Amino acid sequence: MFTGIVQGTAEVVAIKELEQFRTHVLRMPAEMREGLKTGASVAHNGVCLTATAIDGECVSFDLMRETLRLTNLGAVTEGSRVNIERAARFGDEIGGHSMSGHVICMATLSEIEEAPNNRRLWFTLSPEIGRFVFEKGYIGVDGISLTVGEVGRNEQSDAVAFCVNLIPETLARTSLGDRQVGDNVNIEIDPQTQVIVETVERMLSSRGLDIAN
Repeated sequence: MFTGIVQGTAEVVAIKELEQFRTHVLRMPAEMREGLKTGASVAHNGVCLTATAIDGECVSFDLMRETLRLTNLGAVTEGSRVNIERAARFGDEIGGHSMSGHVICMATLSEIEEAPNNRRLWFTLSPEIGRFVFEKGYIGVDGISLTVGEVGRNEQSDAVAFCVNLIPETLARTSLGDRQVGDNVNIEIDPQTQVIVETVERMLSSRGLDIAN
């Protein structure tokens, strides 16, 4: 389990490519490696990965086909930085919200609004996933626990748009401060919201009703 409170970023120093398989080698700061052992779970841009080898400050992680298909880690190159969070432990403060590290899809950064001391980012999602996104609800963006500011819909494409508001600490600590329009980010929706929405849809469907009405 993760909390969505990213501890910092780590540089990808090497990538080993095989057919539909990758190994990322990260240079992790000492404070992020404390107590780390092979087999431990570490979230990269919100994706739960397993540490497969530790060599000094360098830690290796394997990425399988499904991870490369669903997430932005397949587009990572040497020199890229990824958001890092170690798995939560009993007794840790839960400052964000409970996250599994199982990314459901990617969203595209469509607009950046600058304001004094903060930044608003707008993303677009498919309607299939967008139906789980609600104003003031939780969402995981590249592993960061964020509150949804507003939700809208593009009438031409039917895509769902939502925004998040970032404080200077989030911009400094994570990779979201470097994101540009057109970039893809990993999305993990709140599982409780997903269960509620799907349950209501099933109930309405069984009664011959459409939730869109």
